[in-house]
Amino acid sequence: MLGRPKNRRKQTDKGARRWAGWSVDWRRWGVTLASLAGLVAAIGVVLWTLDQPIEAVSVAGRFQRVSPADVERAVKERVHNVGLVSVDLVAVRRAIASIPWVDTVTVQRAWPHGLRVVVSEQVAAARWRETGLLNMRGELFASDLRHVPPELAQLSGPDGTETLVAKRYLASQGRLAEAGLRLTALRYDARGSWEFDLSNGITVRLGRKQVDERFDRFVATAAKLVTQRADDISYVDMRYTNGFAIGWRGAAAVARHDDNGSDNDGDRNNG
Repeated sequence: MLGRPKNRRKQTDKGARRWAGWSVDWRRWGVTLASLAGLVAAIGVVLWTLDQPIEAVSVAGRFQRVSPADVERAVKERVHNVGLVSVDLVAVRRAIASIPWVDTVTVQRAWPHGLRVVVSEQVAAARWRETGLLNMRGELFASDLRHVPPELAQLSGPDGTETLVAKRYLASQGRLAEAGLRLTALRYDARGSWEFDLSNGITVRLGRKQVDERFDRFVATAAKLVTQRADDISYVDMRYTNGFAIGWRGAAAVARHDDNGSDNDGDRNNG
């Protein structure tokens, strides 16, 4: 009991000596802080110097559907009273991308007082229903146009099938062109049945099953007959196992063309 106070005094003395040996070099800290403050101030001056008003906008691209004036107008609305450093390039890019027929946009600073904009237009691959347009990726980029290019093929299908229908169209049109035929319409209905129209007025029915195989068979066996007697044929029905049927214009009879005397596979629409 009598020795405890003495031990406490020794511990206190040791702690005091440790704290006495530690000191802060306030001068060094002051110099460091002053240097950092000077660096921040210098950076601020540089940014202020560079953040000058945007005076020029350069717009580049191959324009057919998009007006360069519309692009410049969209840019100026986003850069009014904004400097070249503080301008929000993402907002500028989004504003330009909202213009009809614009596909891709790049926006870059052009020192010391300008912006450089490069625009790529959408390339319409086909019409979608009555008023829409699909690009080469099968994306619906316009859905309510007053005027659509009439020379484009018209595709249709349930909502959400734009890419599916466009993919089949893009895969089919080249092979038909090689056979001397031009596809003008492709339809995909709610039951999953496919058919397409040719520029000579003939409709080709593919149905729901084995669509790729039936299309291949049409190109290999029926396309030549279609090109030779286009004025006489109303439709070609490929919904047979190994053959096809032809509906003649102005006649009730249907001519059946079998490769091997095959029967109907059951995937037929009424009529």
